[in-house]
Amino acid sequence: MGTVTLGVSIAVPEPHGSLLQQRRASFGDPAAHGIPTHITLLPPTEADPADRPRIEAHLARVAAAGRAFGLRLSGTDTFRPLSPVVFVRLVEGAAACSWLQEQVRAPEGPVARELAFPYHPHVTVAHGISEESMDRAQEELAGFEASWTATGFALYEQGSDLVWRLQRKFTFGTGEETPLSVSGVPRQVPQPFPVCEDGADSFAPLH
Repeated sequence: MGTVTLGVSIAVPEPHGSLLQQRRASFGDPAAHGIPTHITLLPPTEADPADRPRIEAHLARVAAAGRAFGLRLSGTDTFRPLSPVVFVRLVEGAAACSWLQEQVRAPEGPVARELAFPYHPHVTVAHGISEESMDRAQEELAGFEASWTATGFALYEQGSDLVWRLQRKFTFGTGEETPLSVSGVPRQVPQPFPVCEDGADSFAPLH
C-alpha cells in the first residue's frame, strides 16, 4: 500500500496566511499554492497509513497537555547560504513551539525522528528560487507584522500533486478537533493571551 507523507504545523490565521501565501507566489515560488502558510512542528515525514490512528491519538495527547499561547511575527531573515530559504521571523512564542515539536517527535511516539538541523520556528516565504527573487522577498516583507493566539495545531498530508491538505486539527487543553466554519477554515477560538518567553537561536530549514 506504500506510505503517506505527513506534517504537523500551526497555521498562520487569516488574513495573514493568505497574504503571505500570495506574496510567496508573487516572488515566483512554485510551491506557494500547495503549502498553507504555517509554522512547522513536524517536517514532511513518511508514515504507514495503518499507523494513522496511533499518530492521531499521540497528537491528541500532545495537544491535551498544551495551552493557548501568543505568537508574533516581525520582519524577515534567511537561512542562506546554509539553505535557500527566506522567512518571516517568529519573535514571540518560539519556546512554546520548540516544546511542542519535541513532544510531537518524542522518541517513544509514532513519528519519532531526528532533524537535519536544530529546530528554529519560522514562516517560509521563499524557497529554492533565484537569489534576486529571494532578496526581493526578504526586502519587501521586512516590515511585516502579525500576532495571534495559537489555540492548537493541525495534521496535514501531502498528496501526489504535492499539495498539503488539512486532515485534522487538535485543540490545546482537550486534544479534540477544532470546529470548522462553513468554508472549512478553522474558526479562531477566543483564549487568554499568555506571555511566553522565547528561546531558540539556532536555524533549521523546515519548510
